[in-house]
Amino acid sequence: MSERGRGRGAPRGSRGGGRGGRGGSTFAQDTKPKKESILDLSKYMDKKIRVKFNGGREVIGSLKGHDPLLNLVLDDTEEFLRDPDDNRLLNDTRSLGLIVCRGPAVILISPVEGTEEIDNPFVQQE
Repeated sequence: MSERGRGRGAPRGSRGGGRGGRGGSTFAQDTKPKKESILDLSKYMDKKIRVKFNGGREVIGSLKGHDPLLNLVLDDTEEFLRDPDDNRLLNDTRSLGLIVCRGPAVILISPVEGTEEIDNPFVQQE
């Protein structure tokens, strides 16, 4: 009987690693520091926040969850509608309910409580 036909896989002493791939160590993967979020959103849990997105959309909702990539879970969410002619925000809203916001699309997160709208100081007064 030949040596070639016995067993499966590579012959003894080969450098296969046993699990496919290139073999080698996983040391480099273990030493990478974990990404930390620069925002501490835990203090806004179950509070209303306003979120602005890449495409210009804005929503207000109650923060229910988040992760380090800034993926957000909002409940009782309302989206501010835009004027189709000049793309300005209107006071009209539509209810979205429970939503998941994708982190890379988030531009701004602001708490609703403790903020107030002010006049633009750079607009010329007539």
